[in-house]
Amino acid sequence: MKQLFLLLCLPVLVLAQSKKEQRLLKKADKIHARAYTVDTHADVPINMLEMESFDVGVKHNYNEDGTQIDFPRMKEGGMDAMFFAVYMAQGKRTPEGDAEAKQKALKIFQAIHDAVKKYPETAELVTTAKEGFVAHKKGKLGVFIGMENGWPVGHDLSNLKLYYDLGLRYITLAHSFNNDLSDSSGDPQGSEHGGVSKLGEQCIAEMNRLGIVVDVSHISDSAFYDVMRLSKAPVFASHSSCRALSDVKRNMTDDMIKLMASKGGVIQINFVADFLKKPSEEVAISIKTLRMQAMKADATPEDKKKINAELRQLKYKFPGEAPSVKTVVDHIDHVVKIAGIDHVGIGMDMDGGSDVVGCEDVSKIKNVTIELLRRGYSEKDIRKIWGENTMRVLAAAEKVAKELNTKP
Repeated sequence: MKQLFLLLCLPVLVLAQSKKEQRLLKKADKIHARAYTVDTHADVPINMLEMESFDVGVKHNYNEDGTQIDFPRMKEGGMDAMFFAVYMAQGKRTPEGDAEAKQKALKIFQAIHDAVKKYPETAELVTTAKEGFVAHKKGKLGVFIGMENGWPVGHDLSNLKLYYDLGLRYITLAHSFNNDLSDSSGDPQGSEHGGVSKLGEQCIAEMNRLGIVVDVSHISDSAFYDVMRLSKAPVFASHSSCRALSDVKRNMTDDMIKLMASKGGVIQINFVADFLKKPSEEVAISIKTLRMQAMKADATPEDKKKINAELRQLKYKFPGEAPSVKTVVDHIDHVVKIAGIDHVGIGMDMDGGSDVVGCEDVSKIKNVTIELLRRGYSEKDIRKIWGENTMRVLAAAEKVAKELNTKP
């Protein structure tokens, strides 16, 4: 009799659960539409330059070409603004190498500017929090610019003003290898400068003066603490995650997150699989081998495309290891617990390694909002996570720059 009663109640329970889910989804739709959503690290310029068939103004298909970002999918997903990355792998640290890096950087800047000019009704180049909000009110996507790897700065700090005038608003001091500004967390040779170099110190001072945010993603632990000592403006980690949940050097320790937060900074959670969830030894070796191949100076666009496809296939070979949207929000939860709601944001690293089940491309970002809502985050909290915290840091950098430039 008891079993019969439970069977009769089951349809009612399912219907109630279904209605509850529908209400949650409707609420998520409204919150997501009202929030100003900002992603601090997007590698779509790589596709813009290296894929002949790629047009950022045309909708592409992740399952067909592996790309994750374009203007139509940003609109579809409700992504209001992204920091397009001026990225390049570290090359030769010589005068000739520096000159080549500068020219490559300028080419990427030009590609970003050209894309925005090609679609003026859809997107707008923005450089301040205020400009971002204004573009949003006009119904346009905001394209900010960040630089991943300070190599193109070279030894001529006047390059910072050149890049600033082109729209640059943050610099990741180093990438996967040490450069002349800073030690990297990933260089197999270990520390070279003991943190930030003397040139790096001068670079940070000039970045503060101009209003360029210092990005601590990728740099070594010692370099991070140097930045915290040196920067007069709040900093952020444009695409990093929590070392407490995935013990890899690219992630930030609790102490680092707390210190950065105490000075007004933000950690933007990275969606790269092994930064969210530490892989097994077998998968870790596969990932490291493939990434090292992609970072070789002589790797062609076709090589990189093949390597990225192989990286994506790992989640099918090892399905139990693939992180989901829930894993992303686990990292957000952790930051909120140790540092507070004002110090976490989103930096997905799409088109640069992002690989999360449920958020395969930018059109699916609302799934993050849904999961945040499921865990009890308020609309105010969600708005902070999706963009307001990042915009606060950008505005703070502007304020510090103004103060530094008005001092007698």
